[in-house]
Amino acid sequence: MSEHDQHMAARRAMVEQQLRGRGIKDPRVLSAMERVPRHRFLPHPDDPGAYNDYPLPIGDGQTISQPYMVALMTEALRLNGDERVLEIGTGSGYQAAILAELSSEVYSVERFSTLAERASCVLAELGYHGATVLIGDGSLGYPEKAPYDRVIVTAACPKIADPWVEQLADGGILVAPLGDRWGQTLTRVTKRGDKLEHQNLGGCVFVPLVGEHGWDSD
Repeated sequence: MSEHDQHMAARRAMVEQQLRGRGIKDPRVLSAMERVPRHRFLPHPDDPGAYNDYPLPIGDGQTISQPYMVALMTEALRLNGDERVLEIGTGSGYQAAILAELSSEVYSVERFSTLAERASCVLAELGYHGATVLIGDGSLGYPEKAPYDRVIVTAACPKIADPWVEQLADGGILVAPLGDRWGQTLTRVTKRGDKLEHQNLGGCVFVPLVGEHGWDSD
């Protein structure tokens, strides 16, 4: 079996066992997870754990999320295909690639320039030209392209930052891990005029959001 076929088989197994087997139902999300080559977003693409059910380090103290968490957060966004999405925390760029498969525009903000540059290169190499990676403080969002139909936060945050709410379109959905540095609740927030509707999606653990509306970098 060629290396390409091995990776394809690993992705199919990942989708069946880790995603569909644990309750992910959206066929578009499952299809995107089967298409996107997760191994390409790792510092070492030949890592034998590329499609296993756990996060992996990518440098600068950051990780690529486990496939199930990526799928769960993506499904929670309820994407139809024509949305403009803001991602807070690019990391490896893997989540941005999944989002690019399922929406029309993705703007992803990353505070570490090394990660942002690497993610941008991999996304370009794989043809995800609808995903734009920016270097900056993700807690401030990216007002230049607001409003966004969806916002996804891939770092633990103590609260929903005001700039995210301001930049989210009315009727839009935001998904973020809310809590402290040691444990969070994955939360879906729907904006209804000047009100926010919260829905608990379960426990999770992410690296902390650092920035003006997050934690200090200590």
